[in-house]
Amino acid sequence: MTVLVTGAGGFIGGHLVADLLANGHEVRGVDVKPQSEWYQVHDAAENIVADCSDPVDAHKIADGTTEIYNLAADMGGMGFIENNKAECMLSVLTSTNMLVAARDAGTRRFFYSSSACVYAGDKQTDPNVTALKESDAYPADPEDGYGWEKLFSERMARHFREDFGLETRVARYHNVYGPEGTYDGGREKAPAALSRKIAQAKLSGDHSIEIWGDGEQSRSFMYIDDCVRGTKEILAGDNVEPVNLGSAELVTINQMVSILEDIAGITLERHYKLDAPQGVRGRNSDNTLFHSIYGWEPSITLRDGLERTYSWIYDQIS
Repeated sequence: MTVLVTGAGGFIGGHLVADLLANGHEVRGVDVKPQSEWYQVHDAAENIVADCSDPVDAHKIADGTTEIYNLAADMGGMGFIENNKAECMLSVLTSTNMLVAARDAGTRRFFYSSSACVYAGDKQTDPNVTALKESDAYPADPEDGYGWEKLFSERMARHFREDFGLETRVARYHNVYGPEGTYDGGREKAPAALSRKIAQAKLSGDHSIEIWGDGEQSRSFMYIDDCVRGTKEILAGDNVEPVNLGSAELVTINQMVSILEDIAGITLERHYKLDAPQGVRGRNSDNTLFHSIYGWEPSITLRDGLERTYSWIYDQIS
């Protein structure tokens, strides 16, 4: 059985490939980037550089696969999403061509990595947000650009299941973080960006930090190990509707900075960049459906995950 992971050179993809290999799977990892730019390259996998948005490449890499984890997308943190809406929307080519290729290859199961950005904006206006349940994606008002592409591709996966019998499964990821990922360059997300800033402050002796917004915007953050476990169980399971995959531990950005300060052993002077991209005011994951189906939920605490993430980023910088 050959398992295909698209986006294998990315953060989540690299961790997923490692886990699948450790559990005895035959894995084909694909990414559009040169292998020298992959976050992780696993010699035990069949590693291919190809463009999943191209129909010819998509059919070549899907051939002979039993399961596909489609993680490939053009994305990043809020700074990237808000300033590159067209590029984010173009990921629909990857979503479309990989579904068609999976159908034509006779692939049994297809996982699509969606996002909490599909949720309606009017339900995310307060830092003390009510956790978002799956039905809150409709009536549709997702994050402009990136969120619309994710919501559209969710629907497309649904109709490929209904019309062609391809067993599609969809997870809505909530802010995945951990080591072996992007921590600079403009595509990094808040846990990695703040870990980098605090590591740089500690190493340089300049104990100040720039925070985007007023720091009171709230989110939940899921550690990569919980993400990989949940992803595999969703693909293997019988639930066909999109389901949240995220931690329910809600924190503000200011609170996360305080946790990282404690981990690093420093106190910083905070400077707030109020005109920076911030996204919605509050977002959290309602895990009621996930827990009822799979019997657990992401539970690695933010502090534990940040300790591992900060340590790795500190080592990269130093």
